[in-house]
Amino acid sequence: MSETPIDRSLVAHFSILEDPRCPTKRRHLLSDMVAIAVAGTLCGADSWTEIAWFGEAKQEWLEQFLELPNGIPSHDTFGRVFGLLE
Repeated sequence: MSETPIDRSLVAHFSILEDPRCPTKRRHLLSDMVAIAVAGTLCGADSWTEIAWFGEAKQEWLEQFLELPNGIPSHDTFGRVFGLLE
């Protein structure tokens, strides 16, 4: 029996989320922000500030698989964007 390949990546899993922000004000990709938040949380971060610190500390590593067009979002940006998500 042939199975269809499934994309099990973190980014693909959360790609169904609708970005609630105004398109002209998006400096950071939602998929990048979700990936950083999940990775940071798995590594022990428990606030937006700690997630932003994690992103800054691991930016070189994160750039291997995330786009990060404007670097790591600030803790305020994480809080604001995640506060808008349903």
